[in-house]
Order: sequence, then structure tokens, then C-alpha cells
Amino acid sequence: MELLELAWPDIDALPRTTPVVFPIAALEQHGRHMPLFTDSLLLGEVLRRVKLKPVAKQILFAPLQWLGNSHHHLDMPGTLSASPRGYLDLLRDLAENMIVQGFTRIAFVNGHGGNTTPSQQVCFELKQEYRERRDFAFVALTYWDSANPTASIPGLTQTQMGHACEWETSMMLALRPELVKGPVAKVPEVPFGRGAAPGYRGWTMADRSEPGHIGNPAAATKEKGEALFEVFADGVADFLDRLAKYAGEGWDL
Repeated sequence: MELLELAWPDIDALPRTTPVVFPIAALEQHGRHMPLFTDSLLLGEVLRRVKLKPVAKQILFAPLQWLGNSHHHLDMPGTLSASPRGYLDLLRDLAENMIVQGFTRIAFVNGHGGNTTPSQQVCFELKQEYRERRDFAFVALTYWDSANPTASIPGLTQTQMGHACEWETSMMLALRPELVKGPVAKVPEVPFGRGAAPGYRGWTMADRSEPGHIGNPAAATKEKGEALFEVFADGVADFLDRLAKYAGEGWDL
């Protein structure tokens, strides 16, 4: 069900246990070979495929929010970003809108790494505010965490998502190849590096990558991209199915 296509009486008629999904992505630099709208395009395609699956009839999908928390990419022109705290407040307001209307299951489905912490923090804060409501479920999922593509897709050189990397470049080659500046086979690899692991270090893209990508775009193919879309769509659909079937009590979805 698409929120933007319904009238308010349609929404009012829904069970308040209907999961409300807020897709969140970004408009930010993706290296010299990929378009600024990569995260939003890729998440949009993952969700398009999810909406073809049976679980979609039980879910209320809000429109994709293209503005993300992307301040770490501002060194490269074109990036548009909400400040971290401003973005967190935006996500919280979106959730609160539906809570006021009585909905008890809110999900952020994310397509940009910089949104991961804010979306999880919103879920944490909302639960503290409504701590007496055991029937509430506030969840966040970054789509590439929904499944392990290396277990089923041969030939992947990366074991994790990077940025404008083998995975994202492959998916863009499958979705909008005309937006990829080639030949990608000549794009140099930028290693993930160790950083402060196992600790965390604050960073900007300029700290890690002069061209603005991280990973191995040269290994990207259209075929890998199609397979990645299928794996991630299945993973997201399974997650939303768990949320839709949640009994409204207990820790496990």
C-alpha cells in the first residue's frame, strides 16, 4: 500500500498494527563514476521488488525520503545533507506523525550508511518515550544488512558494502547503466582500510578516498547487480514479514 496514493479515510480504516515503512536514502557524491542519486535509486529499486511480493499488501509504504545525513561527503560538490541532529529530529517527527494517528509498528528501511546511526537512535529514543507500551515496535534496517550476498552470488570480490563500490556499481549497471561513467574496469580499487578498528573513528570521505569511492568498482557487472537486487529484496521482504506477523508482545520479532 502506498501512502501517497490513499485518501485519509483509507488510512483510518487500516488496522493500527499495520507496519508503516519510511524508506530513507541520500543525495550525495558517489565517486567520479557514479551519480549523486545512487543511494536513492538503489533503495527505490529494492523496494520496488519488495512491493511485488505478498508481504507488501500488509505494509504501508511512505514515499522515499531522499535527503540524508551526508555531511561526511560535503568535500565533494553536489552533496546535499541534513545535519546529524537535524536529520534525527526529522526522522523522529515522521515516526511521531504516525504514532499520533495510532500506528504501533514503525520501520525505517535505509539505503545510506550515514543514516544508520540516526535511524537506530530514533528507534531507541522513541522506545524510551513510550516505554510502557509493550505493543510498540520501532525498527530500523539497512537493506544490505538484510542478507549475505556472498553466500549465494559467485564472483563477488567484496565481503561488505562499500561506497560506489563493486556492489553499488553492479546494481547501477543493472538499473541505470547510462548513469555510470566508464569504463568501470579502469576505476582503481580503494581499500576499506583498518581505521581505528575495533574502535570507531570519526571521518570524512576526504580522509579515506580522494576519488570518493571505497571498494573495488572494477569488479562490477550487470549480472552481479541483478543478483544483488534479488538477494536484498528477499532479505527486506523477510524482515517486513516478521514485523507484520509480530504478535505485539515479547522481544523477538
